[in-house]
Amino acid sequence: MMKWYCNLYTGGMAEKHRRRIISNIKHGKKQIGVYVITLPSNEKNILDLYPSYILLQKHFSEIQLKIIGIAVSKDEALGVVQEILMECFDKTGGFRVSDMIKEKEFK
Repeated sequence: MMKWYCNLYTGGMAEKHRRRIISNIKHGKKQIGVYVITLPSNEKNILDLYPSYILLQKHFSEIQLKIIGIAVSKDEALGVVQEILMECFDKTGGFRVSDMIKEKEFK
């Protein structure tokens, strides 16, 4: 099950194709080069970064992913991660993104 952050972070190219990317992910369509950024799956991670095609594996349908960003290349994804972390540090003084983004901000 996937939950989407209401104020989704996007890279420049991803923003141009935002609706199509989200629709394709929701409908289980394979997209090469598209990455999703999620809240961490464990306490040791700051964020998780996955190529979108990996979400087609059965394991991902059994866990809850909270998607906070999308990007069209790995480089763009790393840039989006950097943007998220800088914003988090500015707002909270740390890098616990889960503290910055609240549960109610997902749909």
